Amino acid sequence: MSGCVIVPVAAPTCRNVTTVTRVVGLHYLGEGIRTAGSVKVTNVDRPATTVIHGDVVARHGAVVPPIEQAATFGASSDEAFIAQATTPFADEFYVRYGTPNHTQVGEVLAALEGGERALVTASGMGAISTLALSILQSGDHVILQRSTYPGTTDLLTGLLHRFGVTTTLVNQRDPASLHQALQIPTAAVFLETPTNPRLDVTDLRAFSDMAHHAGAVVVVDNTVATPINQRPLEWGADLVWHSATKYLGGHSDVSAGVIVGSNELVTALWRTHKTLGAVLGPFDAWLLLRGIRTLDVRMQRHNENGEALATFLAAHGDVTQVNYPGLSTHPQYELAARQMTGFSSLLSFVARGGVERADRLLDALRLSVRAASLGGVHSIATRPAAMWHGRVAHADDDLVDEALIRVSVGIESSRDVCLDFEQALAVSSSHSA
Repeated sequence: MSGCVIVPVAAPTCRNVTTVTRVVGLHYLGEGIRTAGSVKVTNVDRPATTVIHGDVVARHGAVVPPIEQAATFGASSDEAFIAQATTPFADEFYVRYGTPNHTQVGEVLAALEGGERALVTASGMGAISTLALSILQSGDHVILQRSTYPGTTDLLTGLLHRFGVTTTLVNQRDPASLHQALQIPTAAVFLETPTNPRLDVTDLRAFSDMAHHAGAVVVVDNTVATPINQRPLEWGADLVWHSATKYLGGHSDVSAGVIVGSNELVTALWRTHKTLGAVLGPFDAWLLLRGIRTLDVRMQRHNENGEALATFLAAHGDVTQVNYPGLSTHPQYELAARQMTGFSSLLSFVARGGVERADRLLDALRLSVRAASLGGVHSIATRPAAMWHGRVAHADDDLVDEALIRVSVGIESSRDVCLDFEQALAVSSSHSA
């Protein structure tokens, strides 16, 4: 296997224990009694334990929680009915308010991110849309980093612009650009790190401190890193959101989103959520939780495989550019190493030969499917420029190289993945065309 380097796996290291008090909206009192209220659960477990036991309060003794498919629930009395109807996150009233399956997965996600409360939605865009419509109003100014998921850009600069929200785009590699943009009174700063698909890294502490000094709320998309590798709330963020369709679900079989933060902030988002109705179905919530149970072990393999493929591609003579924050050659490697404990498995690269070569390479891959999305157990490779064809860039540096290939490395054998890219690079070379 010429040129294919398998990166040795480092021994696991201990993380500092973070104690976070979570608020559980409905809990079991014994004798079959459930009550609306609060019970404080202190989480000191490691992520590998949290994904298994983080919902122990909401499971009521079941080792595997059942799917509670009901859209509405009966009440034993008028008093009980009123209590459920007026309680945020009530999970035995009506499906838009919540369900037991929402509560279970929400408790695990809040614990993983180090937050007090989590709100699950029907998609990642459902999450960020609910969030934005909750914290913004007409006349507000927001700041968005220039390199970010196009759906977020379209929401803020397109849809919300129609309703009087203005957006300033900043270079997330340059904190000074944020300082300048904050001269305008700002309601919120929207960040993403690492970014999709160029894997730029944002200094969460620096950006959060500046935003808070100016009175702005800090929102971070943590989809690519996952809470296994990075917890933005610990670096100053107020709210964290994910497209849970990606790494959290991990099997490309569920569409979901999540927002995590303080009980106060997320409860305010819940009030908007039940009006908008981007509700995650009970079965999808159950599927999401089932995927999260293996998140820690999957991310270990994702991290290893991402680094192995990035290292292989960086050493290949036909590859001119590799974007992966775990490479020491990444311009923000030191920042990434400081605020991340692992670098995930999303990377992008450019091979010699332009778009035609890129398409031939994708055609030649045996183990990577050409598809949208990322973060699943299967490797996925695509040209983002093809997926986002027709989008209008806001500046030259918004444009994604037409030949850029984005790879979400799955949990297959890293040896086999590297060999597959090695043969695809050979088959797709101009000499073989």
